[in-house]
Amino acid sequence: MVSVKLIALQRKPVGVAASLLLRGLCLLFIFTDGFACPKTCHCTQKNGMTAVHCTSRNLDKIPSDLPEDTVSLLLDSNRITKIPNHAFKGLHRLQELDLSRNAIEVIDAGAFQGVAEGLRLLDLSSNHIHSVPKEAFSKLQAKIRLSNNPWHCECTLQEVLRELKLDPETVNEISCHTSVQEEYAGKPVIQVLDSGINFCNFHHKTTDVAMFVTMFGWFTMVITYVVYYVRHNQEDARRHLEYLKSLPSTQISKDFDTVSTVL
Repeated sequence: MVSVKLIALQRKPVGVAASLLLRGLCLLFIFTDGFACPKTCHCTQKNGMTAVHCTSRNLDKIPSDLPEDTVSLLLDSNRITKIPNHAFKGLHRLQELDLSRNAIEVIDAGAFQGVAEGLRLLDLSSNHIHSVPKEAFSKLQAKIRLSNNPWHCECTLQEVLRELKLDPETVNEISCHTSVQEEYAGKPVIQVLDSGINFCNFHHKTTDVAMFVTMFGWFTMVITYVVYYVRHNQEDARRHLEYLKSLPSTQISKDFDTVSTVL
């Protein structure tokens, strides 16, 4: 009986220790899960805010395992080529996003969906961007840097820039690499627009010319067909007329008169 009591007493401390250890592991798991940092990046925390540093890590795409409490995300100087839809899904506290000095060529329409309203700074400078869909920057309130990209100056870019809060320090470095009008290639976009140039007018004129050329082509095809049809029928009628002439006149007088009337 005494030995049973001793075993029970020995088991109690072991059970309490195991319970405390289990709780500690759970808390550690919760903390680690909330502060999960991509393996290739370095994360720091201050006042409950997380900054993720992924500068010059040879990344070719945006990490998917970013902490949800990320406030600052530095992805500059990598090899990222595309910003896909929902690339920053769940990062509702994100305020600073640096994607400068990458190789970005494509920005999907929903690239910044979910974070656009909270962003305060977006840096896309020194990439390979030549155009963006209008929807990509909708609801964006951040100061944005778009300098040193090979922009193609046309109507869509004009409409996009009109809605953005461009960084005043780099705005004059946004230049037309190519343009719907070659004379504006190499010039700062804002300078061209401030001079009164409207790229959307060029777009409409180009569309009108294309429609005119298409309609003229169809009209030419119809006329050609009609001419061919008439000539072909005339040849058939002449051959038939010659055939009738070769017959005795008493047999073809009526048919001959009919064919002559047609011609």
